[in-house]
Amino acid sequence: MPMPPPLRLWLRVPVLVRAVLTGVAVALVGSVPWAVLVSANTRHHSTIPWSVPIMAVYLWGYWHYFVRGLGWPGSTAEARRTNARARGTLGDAWGQALLAGVLGLATVLLLQGVWGRLVSLPQQREIDPSRYPVMTVFLWVVMGGFVSGIVEETSFRGYLQRPIERRYGPALAILLAGVLFGFAHFGHPEVGLVLLPFYLSVSTVYGALAYFTESTLPSMVLHAGGNMLGAFDLFARGRTEWQLSAQPTRLIWETGLDAAFWGNVAALVIVGALAVWAYSALAASTRAARH
Repeated sequence: MPMPPPLRLWLRVPVLVRAVLTGVAVALVGSVPWAVLVSANTRHHSTIPWSVPIMAVYLWGYWHYFVRGLGWPGSTAEARRTNARARGTLGDAWGQALLAGVLGLATVLLLQGVWGRLVSLPQQREIDPSRYPVMTVFLWVVMGGFVSGIVEETSFRGYLQRPIERRYGPALAILLAGVLFGFAHFGHPEVGLVLLPFYLSVSTVYGALAYFTESTLPSMVLHAGGNMLGAFDLFARGRTEWQLSAQPTRLIWETGLDAAFWGNVAALVIVGALAVWAYSALAASTRAARH
């Protein structure tokens, strides 16, 4: 079947540009509806989490179209499945991937602890979940975790990162996906350039998992679970994922190089070394499985 002229024209666009435009578009298509729905739900009939079942249906359609490659046009079905890279045949690599991801995320949190002693990090604005029923908040958090895990991994680590990997290598692909992943969070009023290293580090953890396993499924699990835990922690203790405590941390320029700082550095070195080992083992395992 002849290729439609618009598709031929699109394929003439450089891979880097196509991947960025497609990845950002896939992210917006998946995340904006949830932001609109949950915002409306907080203002209208908030005693009933009506936004959750609506988003569940939408996310089901999103998964079938962008991940499974179903729907029109059929000419792009294989490309959608390939770029989503939601391959489920990981076998024994599942455990290794989750271990590497957990150690990677622990390293990021420890790195953020060190970073938070060097520069002033923004404080989370006051959030009062008690204005809404507990079950409503719980379902919002769970759905928000699923949306972020599925949509952001499919778009950033799939549609955006994978084509750039194939043309320019994983280093540029993971770096560019991470920078854009960070910028995507700038819509939150507290997030600015000082938090870009945090989001870039988190994205590197997920991006490396996707690269070594050729699947976004492990990073989806970790991303969704991490977002849920982070949201529950925020509501329970008033601190967000980039904060060690709900109160501003004193910088080393004020306190000096105290024991707490050196303890954080030591933990960072140890856990970071374990994360490097885990990712190296994962890479060797998946490489052997492919051959």
